[in-house]
Amino acid sequence: MSRLPVSASKRALSSSSSENGQDFGPAQKKICKDRETVKPRAAATIVGGRRPAVGPTKAPISRPVRAGGAATVAVGPSRGVLKQTVASTVPKAGVGGATKRQPWDLKGKVSDMEGKVRNFQTKIKSVNQENEVLKDTVVQSHTKVVEMEKTLARQRNQISEYEKELQALLGVRDKLEKVSGDKSLLEKELSNLEGKYKVMETLRDSQETELQTLKMKLSVQESALARLQTTLTNTEEEVSRLKDTVVQQKDELHAGEMERRRLHNTIQELKGNIRVFCRVRPLVEGGLSKHIQLPASDNKTITLAKTEESHTGKTSDTQKNYNFNFDRVFGPQASQHEVFEEISLLVQSALDGYNVCCFAYGQTGSGKTYTMEGSEYDDYRGVIPRAVKQIFRAAEKLGAQGWEFTFTASFVEIYNETLRDLLFTGKASKRPEHEIRKSTNNEVTITNLTYQKVSSEDQVLGLIMLANQNRSTAQTAQNDRSSRSHSVFQLDIEGVNVGRDVKCKSTLCLVDLAGSERMLKSQSQGERFKEMTAINGSLSNLGIVISALANKESYVPYRNSKLTYLLQGCLGGNSKTLMFVNIAPEPDSFGETLNSLRFASKVNDCVIGTASANRK
Repeated sequence: MSRLPVSASKRALSSSSSENGQDFGPAQKKICKDRETVKPRAAATIVGGRRPAVGPTKAPISRPVRAGGAATVAVGPSRGVLKQTVASTVPKAGVGGATKRQPWDLKGKVSDMEGKVRNFQTKIKSVNQENEVLKDTVVQSHTKVVEMEKTLARQRNQISEYEKELQALLGVRDKLEKVSGDKSLLEKELSNLEGKYKVMETLRDSQETELQTLKMKLSVQESALARLQTTLTNTEEEVSRLKDTVVQQKDELHAGEMERRRLHNTIQELKGNIRVFCRVRPLVEGGLSKHIQLPASDNKTITLAKTEESHTGKTSDTQKNYNFNFDRVFGPQASQHEVFEEISLLVQSALDGYNVCCFAYGQTGSGKTYTMEGSEYDDYRGVIPRAVKQIFRAAEKLGAQGWEFTFTASFVEIYNETLRDLLFTGKASKRPEHEIRKSTNNEVTITNLTYQKVSSEDQVLGLIMLANQNRSTAQTAQNDRSSRSHSVFQLDIEGVNVGRDVKCKSTLCLVDLAGSERMLKSQSQGERFKEMTAINGSLSNLGIVISALANKESYVPYRNSKLTYLLQGCLGGNSKTLMFVNIAPEPDSFGETLNSLRFASKVNDCVIGTASANRK
């Protein structure tokens, strides 16, 4: 804002009171001009010691003070008011008895000029205030203009969308016109068909008449019967040749199926008979974990980042990264369907006669049970129900090629180094004892265990629900419902192709391991501490077995725990094995996550012998 400086007004005041004839401004020039026009008067007689009254002189006309620059434009509307106000303050000769100052009355003139200056300063303040108001109004106007431009842009976007919709509707209208035209053609065709139908009825009547004629000519056609019998013989020979072709095609189909199995097994062997997948559970409150890094371009790598404080105190904190590579890494957004798609080919191997084992490892609350079992909704079902569904659907398709399958399911848990039958429906006090036995052909069986024949997916899901009700769970500091045991689901598969005299036998083993965590982390006491000790002991023995297999040691201590003894056929025998390492994304689980990933890396480095199909 442009304002008149106060010093200028003071200078005008001091100049008006000086008598040396300096620059007095517009008002003073006017006064000097008036002085020159005053004619000298004759000496007046002084009566009573008083000077005679002097006639009023014309008051000087003052010009309004104008501000320079942009302020002049801003205060323009108020100039007329300012001129009128200043003019009204100047005393006029002969109006209201105002008297003109005498030329020698400099003090009075100075007083008048000071009054004018004060009036001008007051007017300048009001003009400046008005200028401030106008500037605020301009700012508000600019704001409104910006808002209106944004609104205009949105409306233009809406108009663009409406134009697109209009184009789409025009296309729909064209399609509608085309459909209407097609409808008219169809109606015409229908009318033609109705006419043809009437003609056909007429022909039918005529053919019935001809039929009667043909019956009369039947005797004439007896001579043609011999010719037809000859044709029949030729047709039977053609049918025989076609049957031979069908048999040959069945042989080729069987050979193609066996080749598919061979190639499928080759692919699985190239991927590795022991494969490790890592799955990161999403945060409960949503979002992403800062210490877990998943490269967008690489779905086989996971990095743990940890900020470590400087021990010397002179350098800044450093970030240490722990990199791990697995066969596949699933982020928090991975769905159950996406996870199962990666192991569906492995499950298919079970129907081809290969033993398949899949187990989940990780700390309590990392999502092991959700990965293996999921929930009752289709989209959230886990590996076990999806694997069973795939097995039964694939068996139904192979039935068209002459295969017949029988399935036997069992569900056992290892609780405190004790085997428990999860499908047992009797009284708890009458539970039988179970032992792991190894037959002469190296097959691992469990005594007194419930083996249930199943023929459909629903039957297996019912057994899974029963097992979940009987499984040992408890509340810990890590999870409200923590699995306190290892659960092992086995589906024994026996297939036979009578026409080919081929048999196969395999086992699909799906394991949900108990949660692993340290005592300080889980805050277990009493019975929970005993359970935790047994869980960590069996998992430690599992790590020892894995290390022994990775180092190709001559002796592998399978018998150190019931878990490794039960899974020895899956870990070091004729089996294809997959391990899920589940990790929790919370920062306070960093230590447990690091231990789980290190254990999974040991498993990933383990190399076992090539699996072979159990066929006869």
